[in-house]
Amino acid sequence: MKSIKRIQMKYYLLIFCLYLFSACSSGGNKKEGDPDKKIQAISYSQVQVKKSGVATMIKLPAQLFAYQEVSIFPKVNGYVKEVYVDIGSEVHSGQLLMLLEAPEIIQGAAQAREKYAQAKAGYSIDRENYQRLLEASSTAGAISPLDLSSARSKVEADSALANAEKSNWQMQQTMEEYLKVVAPFDGTITERNVFPGELVNAASKERPMLELKEIRRLRLKVDVPESIAGSFKINDTISFYTSAFPGKKMTCRIARQSMNINSQFRSERIEADIENKNKSLQPGMYADVVLYSAGTMNALSVPRSALVISTEGKYVIAVRNGKNIKVDVLTGNETKDSIEIFGQVQAGEKVIEHANDEIHTE
Repeated sequence: MKSIKRIQMKYYLLIFCLYLFSACSSGGNKKEGDPDKKIQAISYSQVQVKKSGVATMIKLPAQLFAYQEVSIFPKVNGYVKEVYVDIGSEVHSGQLLMLLEAPEIIQGAAQAREKYAQAKAGYSIDRENYQRLLEASSTAGAISPLDLSSARSKVEADSALANAEKSNWQMQQTMEEYLKVVAPFDGTITERNVFPGELVNAASKERPMLELKEIRRLRLKVDVPESIAGSFKINDTISFYTSAFPGKKMTCRIARQSMNINSQFRSERIEADIENKNKSLQPGMYADVVLYSAGTMNALSVPRSALVISTEGKYVIAVRNGKNIKVDVLTGNETKDSIEIFGQVQAGEKVIEHANDEIHTE
């Protein structure tokens, strides 16, 4: 048994020596300057930052609206007596559109007129009586001062009563005028919901009796993104297309700007006026507005590939003194090739052309 154990130990010792010899041999063959083991430095293509804006064209959805529009509701309760217009009717400002019937309002106006006439007559009699007492008082002892004062007070009270009755009569006349529905401006009747004999209620706002729109002139409303909103001003020309006239380019001028950025959509509402005398366009139509935005003054531009957009924000990687430096930027106009940037970057400075968030920066 001892001889077997001795043989096994010699065998393990031999294996260990062979392993040690092999390790020493491989270490001796390694060369410090072996090109296969040298760490290669990574280099990236670079591009200069240009001092120039980026002109761009953008297509935005828009919609046409009537220049003026109003839903006509009844001011007083009554029955529809006559309707003189229908949908599509051309009307003019002040034209009678409908006639309502409310006997109680007419009777109320008549009663108010009679009360005013009665109060006015009483005032006239008392005033004449006061004038005579005043003339008689010039004779000493003819008229008591108390009687004269009472007559004057009665005249003043009658005057106030007459004025109150007159105001009530005028109010009743105004209510009677509400039975005549007239057009507030020139336009076209686009909706009619009532017919003769129908009862209308001033308190109900569920549906209008009539809807009037001015369509000989329209408003084109479009929301412009915040990034280019500052490029436009009043009287700038814009182009638009409609599905009703495919391929037909139409132009108009900006008439109004809201001067306010919508906090939800980050856009500014602008409006343009469109002459539509032939009524070829209609309110409610959708349009595609084409806006041409010149480059921003004093802007810098780089290729789009140089901009990195990550969870940390937008930035470019500038190469300064052989080091890659991350520089946060804001963006402006852009095309498929270039984009405007604003930040701590100088014109002529070099940035990595094809940047990404995996590139190590300092």
